[in-house]
Order: sequence, then C-alpha cells, then structure tokens
Amino acid sequence: MNIDHHESFQQMIDESLAGSISAEREQSLREHLDICAPCQEYLSASNRVIAGLGGFSFEVDPNLNARVFASLRLPAQQVQAAQPGRRRWALISVAAVVLTMGGSFVDLQFGGLIASVFDIQRMQVRQGLLAFWIVPSLCFLLLFPLLPLLSKAGTHREERIL
Repeated sequence: MNIDHHESFQQMIDESLAGSISAEREQSLREHLDICAPCQEYLSASNRVIAGLGGFSFEVDPNLNARVFASLRLPAQQVQAAQPGRRRWALISVAAVVLTMGGSFVDLQFGGLIASVFDIQRMQVRQGLLAFWIVPSLCFLLLFPLLPLLSKAGTHREERIL
C-alpha cells in the first residue's frame, strides 16, 4: 500500500480517538484496520500513549488562577482609566452645540451673500448648510451624551466575560 494511504488512515485513527469522525469514515477505517498491520500497530501505539497520559498529573500553584485574572484585569482597568471623563464629554457636547449654532448663524446672516457670490439660489445654500453642517452637528450633539453610557455598557459586558 502506498504511504499517503497509510497517512490518511492514521489521521482517521487520530480523529476517531478524539471522537470527531463521521460514521462513514469510521466504517472505512474499521475495514482498513482488518487488513492493514501497520495501521493496527499505529492504533495500538496511540492507545498505549493515551493510557500512559491517563496517569500523568501535576500540581498547579493555587495562586496561579488569581494571578492570571489579575493580569487580565490590569489592561481592562487601564483602558477604563484612559476613557474620557464626564467633563470632557460635556466639553465635546458644548462644542457640538456651538457648531450647530454656528451653522445656523452662518445660514441666517450670510446665506444671501454666499448665494450671490456663487450665483445660486438662497435655498440651495440653506440646503447645503443643512445637509453638510447643521445635521451632522446635531447628530454629534445627540450622540455625545450617549457615548459614555454605551462605553460603560461595553466595559461592563467585558468584565462579565472575564
């Protein structure tokens, strides 16, 4: 028999020992094992190794689990400490309000001037400012108060996973 054929059956033996083989492949493996001495020897050696591992045990330091969790908790705490505080979120929200009001002010005060300079209708200027300045500023204005809440929810979810 060719060597690749034996390797594929040895892989099937490994899969069957791990319990992850389909019924069809297991039947094919049984039929092959009935006639193939090298694969029978491989199965026997694999069973001896597994039986030998059954008696293998070792002591684990009881503090190891606590140290692993502490090492995982430290980066999470550093990320949480790096998150902006309430004052920073308030300043960002104020900036969004100022941008929204600034866009509205530009539209009201200079919309006619901008329309005449670019030879377009005042309504087109108003729609442009609305689409590219005021609406995005309003979205940011509404989003910034929610960000700390969303950030805390994500942090608490990560802590539950750990």
